Amino acid sequence: MNFTAKTLPYQKTGHFSRLITDYLNGNTFLHNFYEHPVSFEGMDAAMQQRENFPTDRQLLVKSLKEQYADLPVQDAVLNNLEKLSEKNTFTITTAHQPAIFTGNLYFIYKILHVIKLAESLSIRYPARHFVPVFFMGCEDADLEELGHIYLDNEKLNWDTKQTGAVGRMHTRGLEGIMQRIEGEFAGEPHGPELIQLLKDCYLQSENIQQATIKLLHRLFGSYGLIVLIPDNRLLKSVMRGVFKDDLTNHAPFEITGQNIQHLTKLYPVQANPREINLFYLKDDIRERLDIKDGRYMVNNTGIHFSPVAMEAELANNPERFSPNVILRGLYQETILPNIAFVGGGGETAYWLELKPLFKHYRVPYPVLILRNSFLLIKKNWRSKIEKAGLSAETIFKPEEELMEDYVHSHSSRQLSLGKQIADLRSIYDSVKTLSGAVDKTLEQHVEKLESQSLQKLEELEKKIIRAEKKNHEDVRRKIHEIREALFPLNELQERIENFIPWYAEYGKGFIELILQHSLTLEQQFIVLEENE
Repeated sequence: MNFTAKTLPYQKTGHFSRLITDYLNGNTFLHNFYEHPVSFEGMDAAMQQRENFPTDRQLLVKSLKEQYADLPVQDAVLNNLEKLSEKNTFTITTAHQPAIFTGNLYFIYKILHVIKLAESLSIRYPARHFVPVFFMGCEDADLEELGHIYLDNEKLNWDTKQTGAVGRMHTRGLEGIMQRIEGEFAGEPHGPELIQLLKDCYLQSENIQQATIKLLHRLFGSYGLIVLIPDNRLLKSVMRGVFKDDLTNHAPFEITGQNIQHLTKLYPVQANPREINLFYLKDDIRERLDIKDGRYMVNNTGIHFSPVAMEAELANNPERFSPNVILRGLYQETILPNIAFVGGGGETAYWLELKPLFKHYRVPYPVLILRNSFLLIKKNWRSKIEKAGLSAETIFKPEEELMEDYVHSHSSRQLSLGKQIADLRSIYDSVKTLSGAVDKTLEQHVEKLESQSLQKLEELEKKIIRAEKKNHEDVRRKIHEIREALFPLNELQERIENFIPWYAEYGKGFIELILQHSLTLEQQFIVLEENE
């Protein structure tokens, strides 16, 4: 695979919020909403803080070994599991829900980002160890979000009536999607290998979280990636104190709410805290916990607890309490010796709401890194882009803006009325001076006439450009074809496409390609163009 990488600032893509681009640009307003800069200096400070935090490493390693007990564990993972017991070992973590067949491409990108960063830090700090971790959001109950993939822009839904945490759902019903994958990709160079991999993982597993850990271990185990399933009694036992504080004192609600008030002076809220930020998780139930008339109610069920019964439930069954987005990061950072979190734009935005919560519970806040983003351009599309007079840097612009750029640079006709508009302004300035000398009140009348005339000229200029665009309909079709292929459903490629077509064509080489070109702390968007 021969690809060339180019990078550009995230804001130039037009697909990231102002909050994210301001964070990347070091906006001073945001300095109080995170702990460390995205730099090696930030990593140094995060390690120093983490060294002073009492992570229960033995409990963590015990839980992880139990999770891997039924897998043929690769040596790199075994090695990292042993290293986690040592005080000079730190984790680099990303997180995502167990979307079927990995969901979107960025699922793969964020994992390879933490692997690349861990490798880079291991070279820079040879006396320390760095372990890449995938924290699986297996307790998420949003099947509508996690139960589909796109192939050729067609949405393929998992037809199942199951409820509760998606990670706990059995894999029955995925055969239909599997048949579609087999029918479409069996003839590709690595199609048979891919199909067998997916069958082994999804059709031979008890539930989605087990299928996901199998798949990720097969794809990334050789790099030492550790997959952590937080739906675990031992791990949640560490959080009893925080969960009790949330249930009784509602401290996370108060603390996070105050911080969000400050943040929303300039930016929209990403995640709102609730009075209770826990779900009740049991069997096929994952429902919000509320308090009403002094009793704890499990939403959409008949289950309820008195305060005494709720305290006993938490003491005896901590695994039945599932943190929402406000507490999930705190749970992650409490159980892992983590120094950096790699997340998408939405994740980064809500983490910026949480710093006071970490301070309150005296848990180190990690370096907050925006995950890598890629646009993959195969050589046939690269050729079409060049023939249309476009480039990898300009292709992010909206279709109409690209057309306007094209006609301005390629038309033999004058399309701009800039000179005429300037001349008109000069004429009206002269008229205003003459009329104002006679009667000052006439100046307002002249200004109104000028505004009307300028508006008509500007409208005419737009009509001229629209007419010229029609003279280049062949170019418009090419631009539309390119944009439709590279930005499916008018979204970034990574937010729609799945890894399946890429792996079917390139096999493990696809993983190696992304890893090779993954950045660590640079925080730039990456365009990968296939060479001729």
